[in-house]
Amino acid sequence: MAASLDGQLQDFLKQGTVIPAHPLALKSDRTLDVERQRALTKYYLASGAGGIAVGVHTTQFEIRDQGIDLYEPVLRLAAEEVNKSHVKSPFIKVAGIAGPSDQALNEAKTAKRLGYDLGLVSMGGLTDLSESDHLERVKAVAEVIPVFGFYLQPAVGGRVFSYDFWRDFAELPGVYAIKLAPFDRYQTLDVVRAVCASSRNEEISLYTGNDDNIVADLLTEYHFRIGEKLVTKQIVGGLLGHWAVWTTKAVELLEKVKEARQTGMVPLELLRLGAEITDANAALFDPFHQFKGSIAGINEVLRRQGMLCENICLSEKERLSPGQSEEIDRIYQQYPHLQDDEFIKEHIDRWLSAERAKK
Repeated sequence: MAASLDGQLQDFLKQGTVIPAHPLALKSDRTLDVERQRALTKYYLASGAGGIAVGVHTTQFEIRDQGIDLYEPVLRLAAEEVNKSHVKSPFIKVAGIAGPSDQALNEAKTAKRLGYDLGLVSMGGLTDLSESDHLERVKAVAEVIPVFGFYLQPAVGGRVFSYDFWRDFAELPGVYAIKLAPFDRYQTLDVVRAVCASSRNEEISLYTGNDDNIVADLLTEYHFRIGEKLVTKQIVGGLLGHWAVWTTKAVELLEKVKEARQTGMVPLELLRLGAEITDANAALFDPFHQFKGSIAGINEVLRRQGMLCENICLSEKERLSPGQSEEIDRIYQQYPHLQDDEFIKEHIDRWLSAERAKK
C-alpha cells in the first residue's frame, strides 16, 4: 500500500509554496560545517519559505559516497532545526532520493525515520532502466514515503521521458507532486498534459524546477480538453536551486504571482521581473558551460553573504567556471532588488550564535 501524505500538508502543497533546495556547508578540509549547515536551515525558516528539500542536487550527490557518508547527517540537521523552530504554519520537509532501487529504498526509509514528509525521487543516472523499470522503482519508494516526482534536465544527468510515461507516473498511488525541471517547454507541457489526463489530476501538485523560466511557469494556467471535459492545471509553487539564495525575495515573488492569479491581471512588472530573474539565474547556474558551475554559483552568493565560509564542494570538479564570478558581479550591480543581503546581515549572528555557544 502506498504511503499517504498528511491532509493538512497536502492542502498546503496544493496552495503553492517556496521550497529552496538546501545547499551543503563545508569547511576548507571538505568536512561538514555543522554551524553553518544549521544556519542555512534557519535562514530558510526565517525567510518565510514553506519547506526545504535536502539531499538533492544542490546539496551535492556526493554526500552519498562511501567515505563521505553525509546523507543521513545533513537530513538530520535540517529536520532538527525545523522541529526546534516550532513553525506555526505547515512546513514541508522533502528528502532527495537517488540511485538504484535498493539504494532509493534505503534512503526513503532513512528520510521517513527522520520525519521527512516527501521523497523527491531522482531518475537521473539510471541509464540501464526502461521507463517501466523507473515506474516500478518509484512505486516501491511510494510504499515507504509519499513521492515528489522529478523531471530532471538531461544536461545534469536526467533523461527525456515520454508522455505515456508521465501519464502512468501520475496514476501511481503515493505520488503527490511533480517537480518540472527539464528546462524545456515541450517536455514541461508533456507532464502537465499527462497529469491533466490522469484520474489523479486533482491530487497531484505541480512545482516548477525550471530555474530558467520561474515566473512564466508560475503565471501560466494550462487548459486541456480531456475527452468531454476541460481540465485546468496550474504550476502552484517552486522547488528550486535558484531559491536557495535571496529566498525572502522568492517568497515575495510568489505572493505577487498569487495576487495576479486571483485578479486575472498580470502586471508588466512581473514579466520584467521574470526576465531579470532568468538573467540572474544564467549567472548562477552557468548554462554557458553546460551548468558545470551551478552548485558553485549558488555557493558563491552564500559565501558573499557570509552564510558560507568558503565556496567549496565535495568534488574538486565543482567550482566556478571561467568568467562566472564576473557574471555574478554583474547581476549584483544590475539587480539589487533581487537580493536579500541586508536581511541576512541583520540576522546571521543570531543564526550562528547558538552553535558557537556550545563550543
